Amino acid sequence: MTEIATYIRENTLLFALSITIGSAIGAFIVDFITTRILMRLARKTKTKVDDEIIAALRRPLFFSVFFIGLSIALGYTSPTPKIHSTSNRILITLAILLWTGAGMRISKSVLGAMARSLDENRLIRPRSLPVFEIMMKTLIFGGAAYGMLVAWKVDVTAWLASAGILGIAIGFAAKDTLSNFFSGVFILADSPYKIGDYIILDSGERGRVTDIGIRTTRLLTRDDIQIILPNAAIANAKIINETGGPHEMERVRVTVGVAYGSDIEKVRRILMEVAAQSQYLIESPAPRVRFREFGDSSLRFQLMGWIEEPVLRGRALDELNTAVYERFRKENIVIPFPQRSVHLVK
Repeated sequence: MTEIATYIRENTLLFALSITIGSAIGAFIVDFITTRILMRLARKTKTKVDDEIIAALRRPLFFSVFFIGLSIALGYTSPTPKIHSTSNRILITLAILLWTGAGMRISKSVLGAMARSLDENRLIRPRSLPVFEIMMKTLIFGGAAYGMLVAWKVDVTAWLASAGILGIAIGFAAKDTLSNFFSGVFILADSPYKIGDYIILDSGERGRVTDIGIRTTRLLTRDDIQIILPNAAIANAKIINETGGPHEMERVRVTVGVAYGSDIEKVRRILMEVAAQSQYLIESPAPRVRFREFGDSSLRFQLMGWIEEPVLRGRALDELNTAVYERFRKENIVIPFPQRSVHLVK
């Protein structure tokens, strides 16, 4: 055995060939462990993310082991250190490309699984998934480019310094745009509202959300007027989401006052009949009437009912107010109004 080992060391080509064959065998062993053992274990789990991660790692692991052995073998066969160094850089570049592709596949699988999660507090949601995918691709490509530059002995210090200065200049010049961009990212991630929701801002704007962009959010009012709002303004505003609850139903209230001395039970019955005849109020949850307070000149009642969606609120209130007034006038129930007596002193 000693003589065989000595012979192999003296014959560099044979020694390099044996290292290459050994690295290939090692790569197949790693591939066997990855595909047979790890994949078998991954199939037993409920999620498919681990299967996708192992499948993405298979080729990079196989070629990385093979490239390591090939690099060692080339060290024995290369006539000059420069050729050996160049061949190593080529192998490193190929490995970086393989790992970049694997990183892209893994990031897509992980981000997709996070977006599909049923956790209400999840950071990534289906609507914000493209934004995070773009950010992750940028990071992976940037890291790969930096690794290739380092592998080829390219001095990146000056480039990084120039990029830093350029980034500061761009940041000052486009601070409003960047503010809207990051606000848009946070809006997509936090999801205070979604497309189709009716929202009211503290500045008074109300409408249906038609588009959520990286820079702006678009609302369509009941007058079919489109309002374009910068995301930075929305991110710092108080938002009332009328459809942000467990359903899109909304409760409307009609407050009416009747004169003192009116029959309370009769008032209740009339209000409930008006609610039952409404074409906008739904049966479940059922409408209800509440005697709220003793006013200065009236007994104040409130009719409450649910509509299917916020867009119907104006029409429902118009119908209910009209019906209440007509029924009270027909039933001789007085709706008092403020009166003032003026005495003139001679």
